[in-house]
Amino acid sequence: MTTSETPFRFGTVALLGPPNAGKSTLLNTVLGQKVAIVTPKPQTTRNQITGILTEPRAQIVFLDTPGVHRMKGRMNRFLNLAAWQAVERADAVVVLADADLYARKPALLDKELAPLVEGVRRLAQPLFVAVNKTDLVRDKAALLPVLRALGELWPRAELFPVSAAAGQGVPELLDAVRAVLPEGEALFPEDQLSTLPLRFLAAEAIREQLFLALRQELPYSVAVEIEQWEEIDGLTRIGGLIWVGRDSHKAMVIGKGGLTLKAVGQAARQELKALVGGKVHLELWVKVRRDWTEDPHFLRGLGLGE
Repeated sequence: MTTSETPFRFGTVALLGPPNAGKSTLLNTVLGQKVAIVTPKPQTTRNQITGILTEPRAQIVFLDTPGVHRMKGRMNRFLNLAAWQAVERADAVVVLADADLYARKPALLDKELAPLVEGVRRLAQPLFVAVNKTDLVRDKAALLPVLRALGELWPRAELFPVSAAAGQGVPELLDAVRAVLPEGEALFPEDQLSTLPLRFLAAEAIREQLFLALRQELPYSVAVEIEQWEEIDGLTRIGGLIWVGRDSHKAMVIGKGGLTLKAVGQAARQELKALVGGKVHLELWVKVRRDWTEDPHFLRGLGLGE
């Protein structure tokens, strides 16, 4: 697979950053295929999402993590825990920062990155900062203060201006990351893109459509569990259970005359057809579990904080 002059490399890379910095977008762009759900909402990612990039010279396992923040509540503590646990087992770390946001509102840089600063400084692994969304910055001179501030926060980090959505600067970032990974053999088949089971990916696809359909009205206490999965004669029957924390949230998810839930189901079904590579019959139910975001047993059952 490689010559003696270019040894094969294998390693794990954690994608770290505040909410909505573009970690999931970067993962999908690197893989060339959608693995992590992406919405305009912060805190879309709740679990460690793995993506596997296999190249002629390397196999890189990326860990997309929940955004690190200071919001209160047990679920938010579990999300932060998941992010830092991913960092602990990584060979290298890429921190994402929203260049467009910080160029427009410089004061937000210190505020958003405050929960990350000391933890990142203590890291022993090779460190990179992907200064993301640079394509959205009209006045490129406004990037200079952002780059300078990030360089002062983490002096040993290599900075890469990128656009995860457009792919700009991503190859250069990948080259630098690949170069610091340890030598080793590939652990996964060339065509494997993730270690996540189909059931998890299906639940995420449904949750993504809930985020998109509910927009500003979205209750963040929404979770999705796959209760049924049957494959018969080329048809995959999927039963999804949508958990909400209040009766009012249930009404919001269902919508007037059931229209919102119907629209979510229709959109999710298209995603699931691509996921399973065939026909899908999808049924969705909505149930109330009060204050589930504060229930540690329920959160662990969803894979949070593990």
